[in-house]
Amino acid sequence: MIESDISSQRRAPHPPAAPHAIANPARKTTRILLASLALITLYALATIAPDNVDLGVAGKSFLHNLDLMFLHPHLGQDTLAQLVDALVRSIALALLTTLIGAGIAFVLALFTARNLAPAPLATAMRSLMALIRAIPTILWVLVYATVIGLGTEAAVVGLSFHSVAYLVKAFAESFEAVPQEKLDALRVSGARFSLVIRHALWPSVRPSLLSWTFIRFEINFTNAVAVGAAAGTGGIGYYLFMSSAFYFDFQEVGLIVYLVLAFAILLEMIAVAMRKHLAKTV
Repeated sequence: MIESDISSQRRAPHPPAAPHAIANPARKTTRILLASLALITLYALATIAPDNVDLGVAGKSFLHNLDLMFLHPHLGQDTLAQLVDALVRSIALALLTTLIGAGIAFVLALFTARNLAPAPLATAMRSLMALIRAIPTILWVLVYATVIGLGTEAAVVGLSFHSVAYLVKAFAESFEAVPQEKLDALRVSGARFSLVIRHALWPSVRPSLLSWTFIRFEINFTNAVAVGAAAGTGGIGYYLFMSSAFYFDFQEVGLIVYLVLAFAILLEMIAVAMRKHLAKTV
């Protein structure tokens, strides 16, 4: 009897359930969802075209247009000087709105970080910034275009408005990463809030703030191209819209795309160099 009790106690416990068995229902749900989306997509593609459209001819025309755009880019209605000037204006719009957004966001982030501001104020600021970020940039530009009127002013306000909300979140998270002991050491010594920011906060978060600001500049450049036609701000986006939707000059569209792509590659090279430099200084 004792031996049976001992042998029962020595029995190996039941092995835990395999991870794939636990995740099986989730996998099945995901597969069903993907299959449903695939079927809906195929049905939409099969029924979206009118009855009198020849898909073979349409496909050949599409490939021909791609060939004109990317393999035979050429100037059309506009000169190269006009396109370069428009590109520079789009870059200037992105840079201006990024600087405005970063300056305002730095101040607001001081009231959003939980280690610097009271909890109710920080929560309210985070909720407000999240609400602003939830609305796409292009919609903010269109809202201000309705209020202010079409033009560069609406683009500057709309892009800056969304940039502030984006950078407040990023800056506040950088502030919260600063060790609390470093901040408390100056507070206990009687230092003013401005001195705490200058001597404890800024040296620790400067690389992170510069990195986030540059990321936002890349985003704002993309948005500046997009709002060029939507808000009547001009820039390279306006010429892209006119060449594609008005003149149907696909060769000039390809040239404009290559100009934008060249600047995007330059931005990426600068970003990589900046990350290496910041990594050395940290």
